[in-house]
Amino acid sequence: MGFVRRQVITAALTANAIRPLPGFRTGIPAFFAGWLTGELAPHVLGLTAADAVAHAFGRRRDVRGLALAGLSAAGLVHLIAQSRRAVDTAEDALVEGLGVDYVSQLDAKPSPADLATPWRQVATPFAFRSSARRAGVRVRRDIPFSPYGARGLLDVYTSENTPAAGAPVLLQVHGGGWTIGRKDQQGLPLMQHMAARGWVCVAINYRLAPRDPWPAQIVDVKSAIAWIRENIEAYGGDPDYIAITGGSAGGHLSSLAAVTPNDPELQPGFESADTSVQVAVPYYGVYDLAGASGLRTAELLRDTFLAPWVFKKDPVAAREEFEKASPLLRVNADAPDFFIIHGSQDTLVDPGQARAFVKALRATSKRTVVYAELPGAQHAFDIFPSIRSAHLVRATERFLNWHWNTWRREHAGAAEVVPAQ
Repeated sequence: MGFVRRQVITAALTANAIRPLPGFRTGIPAFFAGWLTGELAPHVLGLTAADAVAHAFGRRRDVRGLALAGLSAAGLVHLIAQSRRAVDTAEDALVEGLGVDYVSQLDAKPSPADLATPWRQVATPFAFRSSARRAGVRVRRDIPFSPYGARGLLDVYTSENTPAAGAPVLLQVHGGGWTIGRKDQQGLPLMQHMAARGWVCVAINYRLAPRDPWPAQIVDVKSAIAWIRENIEAYGGDPDYIAITGGSAGGHLSSLAAVTPNDPELQPGFESADTSVQVAVPYYGVYDLAGASGLRTAELLRDTFLAPWVFKKDPVAAREEFEKASPLLRVNADAPDFFIIHGSQDTLVDPGQARAFVKALRATSKRTVVYAELPGAQHAFDIFPSIRSAHLVRATERFLNWHWNTWRREHAGAAEVVPAQ
């Protein structure tokens, strides 16, 4: 491929990462074209600069290609600066939602290093598995929690810092449009980070549509919560404290599980099990499966994908099922604390869904609701360590650390109350 053609492609990818192609039907190609470019902007910038320098000192210089390289470089610098601002966006959201003194509730106040961009980690974004091993993270794989073969297995992450008992638990639910995905593909940077800090992390598979249509997916998530309640003490976890997270479809499932604790319709055969969670951190989730928000993108997602592939039902005839599957319509006063994270440039799931869900929670829930909408972020920005995802992993750690400490104090205080005689 010639130099000019390479620069045309790079310029187009950079432009799409800055301002994705509009429209519902272009959402998928816009995502794939912009996601890696945006999260790997430093690497693309380095390759572009090296290519331009090599060409400039060659025998046949083409000013068109060099001009395009310059424009791409400027766009990539913009994307890098935008990613670095994620630390401020997340911290502002935490301060707004938790109060300016929330850091006093943490084990330690964030240091400058905690808030800085971890360039060494970002430089080798796909080496995080080996980094986790060096950090002492241990994974116990393929533990059965439901009777559905490979789709009923989970992994447990611990580390040398995990206490023998009483560690907080984080449940990770993978995404993939309810139709694809595995427990070892997503949420790894966050789980490895939290496990290294003493948390017990659990990643699950679940049955996939269309082979197993809705509500098999949420039933399996609730089954995993019930399994954690019964078994996590053997791995050092506290069965009374479960945080839940996930991205995309996993963000939907984690949110729905959080707002529907102990719903007998969603836990057939284990109706008496405690399936409540104490806190939820959904990333770029789907919150409106029924089209109730009025967003045209939500209606199109319902009609073109959810109805034929996930539910395998007509959305008009089965309207109640779509509504019951929508976290937006299941919000209640007893919903747990939430930290909701979404990208402003998400072309797969309209950020308007997150805004509507946050608005409903803040109007109804008695608990804390934190919302961080990340400027320039696409879908799936947290799959591997990047500038943006590294900042959000550490912001999530601060939120969960705050919540765990607050929850322990509340329950210690409740235990000390002497019943009236």
